[in-house]
Amino acid sequence: MKITHLGHSAVLVEVADRRLLFDPGNFSDAWHGLTDLDAILVTHQHPDHIDPDHVGALLDANPDAAIWVEPTVLDQHDLPERAQGIAPDTRVDLGGVTVAAVGGLHAIIHRDIPRIANVGLVVSAEGEPTFFHPGDSLDTAPAGVDVLALPMMGPWAAMKEHIDFARSVGAASGFGIHNALLSDRGWNLAFNRYNEMTPTTVHDLRSGEAWQP
Repeated sequence: MKITHLGHSAVLVEVADRRLLFDPGNFSDAWHGLTDLDAILVTHQHPDHIDPDHVGALLDANPDAAIWVEPTVLDQHDLPERAQGIAPDTRVDLGGVTVAAVGGLHAIIHRDIPRIANVGLVVSAEGEPTFFHPGDSLDTAPAGVDVLALPMMGPWAAMKEHIDFARSVGAASGFGIHNALLSDRGWNLAFNRYNEMTPTTVHDLRSGEAWQP
């Protein structure tokens, strides 16, 4: 498995001869121009996870890529006919790679803001680490996760909740995502706390270089 953090929540996972892109949102642009993707997957409808202005060009550049999105994304964005919904507690086969959807709801931002849907996505392949991208939810901790994409900060959670989430998942290694709202000092504070207070060795992949867990 090879993982590249492409900014905020956008992550490229290369495993079992497949290239999977998660959450190409508008808080990052390092995913612009990617080609040869086998699948594009989206956890929920917020624009920092699916960029309405640039996702069309991405899909045009990858005409053979499967598109799997949390089902309400299909109603919110103009996607090709090949786009399909991946509902909670379902899984899809991407040719030697399985993606399972877990959870179902976005974290609460505020009681006055309606709660939307969100699926966490668990990637597994024979002989490879199991990877988990939770999107914007800390509610579900699937078993058997080896590598966690750990949200570093969001307006929907406090640090104590991120720590407890990482503890409940229990992955041996991980890396920070959902970090666009953090300054460098804020990143370092969260990064150090998560490494000190959880069982997960959290890596800094902000350079955009590929990492093999």
